[in-house]
Amino acid sequence: MSAAERSVETIHRELTAFARRARASAGRMHPELSLVSYTLLGHLEDSGGCRATDLAAHYALDKSTVSRQVTALERAGLIERRLAAEDHRVQELHLTEAGTRILAQVTERRREAFRDRLADWPEEDLARFADYLARYNTPSAAGPDLAD
Repeated sequence: MSAAERSVETIHRELTAFARRARASAGRMHPELSLVSYTLLGHLEDSGGCRATDLAAHYALDKSTVSRQVTALERAGLIERRLAAEDHRVQELHLTEAGTRILAQVTERRREAFRDRLADWPEEDLARFADYLARYNTPSAAGPDLAD
């Protein structure tokens, strides 16, 4: 195995471990908010609201998967449907006050966990790591997105 192949294997193993830890820690951040729910709420906040089909397309998820998540978030009072301003036939999803509050709480807890885990990293390493992650997560025409 070449050095490049060993590096790719290490990256695969470490990103898989990271994903497992992220899923496991989501319940500790808020018992009723899964990692998927957290990311959907975050996207709704960032986008200012969108259609469920937009969420499915953005995360490359099946519409039925998103529909189940949206239903659960609505029942929990974290999101609501509103008619789109530009087309009153279209329903958009938006955070409720409770959704905004819980998302802010969980986001702060996650940030604190990252700050704690990275506290003794030199600033240069943090900047390099941030750049590498941003580069890795940038959509590419080179191939399929394996992280989804």
